[in-house]
Amino acid sequence: MLEGKRQKQVAAVLEKDLNEIFQRLGLSMMDGGMISIASVKITPDLFDARVYLSFFKVKDSVNTLKAIEERAWEIKRELAVRVKNQLRSMPKLSFYIDDTLDYVDKIEQLFKDIKKDEGKQS
Repeated sequence: MLEGKRQKQVAAVLEKDLNEIFQRLGLSMMDGGMISIASVKITPDLFDARVYLSFFKVKDSVNTLKAIEERAWEIKRELAVRVKNQLRSMPKLSFYIDDTLDYVDKIEQLFKDIKKDEGKQS
């Protein structure tokens, strides 16, 4: 489904503000790694926002995600202050692990393995 112009605008504002909030609250560096906002997807009614988090060298991404979810009220409170003049209501935030980097690493490893196998057969 295509995102509307307003959805994209709101998602961009939320992503920018969430990145700043994560840095200010010390959530961008946790569990020995770095966390960043990969993307924000928002529903057409602007009531629900899915925040996809990218984990780089984080030891336990599931527990780190739980720790972020425990502080969701704090994140939402600060975000509400920042966007109060731009949005009528604050969307409900849901956090998800963005595993596209892991997927890319697996695909690259598969290509390397295939190339290695081709070299052995020649």
